[in-house]
Amino acid sequence: MDPDDLQRKKLPDIVLGEDISALSAHELEQRIARLDTEIARCREAIAARHATKSAAENFFKK
Repeated sequence: MDPDDLQRKKLPDIVLGEDISALSAHELEQRIARLDTEIARCREAIAARHATKSAAENFFKK
């Protein structure tokens, strides 16, 4: 699933721990894709924060 697709149409929120027993295999696959996209977005944000911290540390060491 393209991240732009998520921005174009509002999808229902995923609630962690909610009952998923009534979801079809297709719905579960979509849920996993959305979660994978969100995980990737979080990893990118973490990397950006580490880069900012590293740059600041290097700047103040000089």
